[in-house]
Amino acid sequence: MFKKVLIANRGEIALRVIRACKELSIETVAVYSEADRESLHVRFADDDVCIGRAPSRDSYLNIPRLIAAAEITGADAIHPGYGFLAENAEFAEKVAASNITFIGPTPEQIRQMGDKAAARKLAQQRGLATVPGSPGPVESMEEGQQVAADIGFPVIIKAAAGGGGKGMRVAVDADQFSQSFNLAKQEALAAFGSGEVYIEKYLARPRHIEIQIMGDTHGKVMHLCERDCSVQRRHQKLVEEAPSPVVDQTLREDIGDAAVKLAEAIGYVGAGTIEFLLDADGSFYFMEMNTRIQVEHPVTEMCTNFDLVKEQIAVAAGAPLTLVLNGNRLRGHAIECRVNAEDPSRNFQPSPGLITAYHPPGGPGVRVDTHIYAGYTVPPYYDSLLAKVIVHGNSRTEALARMRQALDSFIIEGVTTTIPFLGRVMRHPDFVAGKVDTKFLEREPQLLKDQT
Repeated sequence: MFKKVLIANRGEIALRVIRACKELSIETVAVYSEADRESLHVRFADDDVCIGRAPSRDSYLNIPRLIAAAEITGADAIHPGYGFLAENAEFAEKVAASNITFIGPTPEQIRQMGDKAAARKLAQQRGLATVPGSPGPVESMEEGQQVAADIGFPVIIKAAAGGGGKGMRVAVDADQFSQSFNLAKQEALAAFGSGEVYIEKYLARPRHIEIQIMGDTHGKVMHLCERDCSVQRRHQKLVEEAPSPVVDQTLREDIGDAAVKLAEAIGYVGAGTIEFLLDADGSFYFMEMNTRIQVEHPVTEMCTNFDLVKEQIAVAAGAPLTLVLNGNRLRGHAIECRVNAEDPSRNFQPSPGLITAYHPPGGPGVRVDTHIYAGYTVPPYYDSLLAKVIVHGNSRTEALARMRQALDSFIIEGVTTTIPFLGRVMRHPDFVAGKVDTKFLEREPQLLKDQT
């Protein structure tokens, strides 16, 4: 096992990794920007290093400084968390070249699955259905128009190197295609340094279903049930639950087997998530793979009683999977709500600033993953996630009741948060009935409005 792990991240995920390391008796190193000097991950780590100024490019995205921080503190492994450099193959390569273990998949696996068009090709070769679309990036506007005409409108134009909802544009007809195509290419180039895009059929009301997988260095891959992430805004997930209210055991086995088959094809090592779109008729289509731990991993932990981060670390150290679940050992139902420093009534405008009061919810089956406290200043430089509220119940009905109670008793003052909005979602008849899809919030704009 490792002696010392450097966490190349910040916020709640840095604290989450620190907790896992402490349980495994591993020392930890926190890195922080000048803006994060007072953050809790700095306080709770065994060692800490300031790696630069507030902007991410000068700190959390600065590979040489991260490697240097690991070397000067004697860290023998680096955990990337999620976001920042977690899916950066060059970072994984440089970590390995420095004789430090990267807690994640190999650089080659990150490259294989990070390029969305290449991942689609691999999925198709392994017999997974993909949404009809271009076989790879389209070279020109004319080629794109031909692909769109062949598969039928509406279509969605996506960045080949993309993720997080960036570089994605919908064209409802041929007249709108050229504008959407150009905008998607511009956004892709700005966000990812590559203007390559591919085209897919746009499904009207799909659900977003993802499968949590874990692989070890001994050739074993398993899955740990599905998560339903259909409540989204502009392709950004806001609420996640496990298991999905619409996935039965047969469908769970079919999607899970497809995910494991794809991961086995590349000998995948570590935690990963394979994402699917589930159509109203029960058809499911491979969408993409994320080669890292996900923000929403706690819902899987709550309904499987399995610590994904500890398993990540153990697998990276060469240990075999401690058990193989493959979606069988589910217990009850879990829901996660992401609490952000944003104002939903103002197009989710960020709300950085000083937190003047903080009181988290508690009680049976309630978990809060957070890095904030009363007196903490939310910086304007990073993602606005403040906390994740995760609840577990013996049934979905009990989990919903616990989530409503948890949100109602969660006090954060000084900044505007999404807590009231999330409370409205938890009470909406369609969500209560499990009848949501990725267009749910587009159809229910009143949920975004401040009703005080």
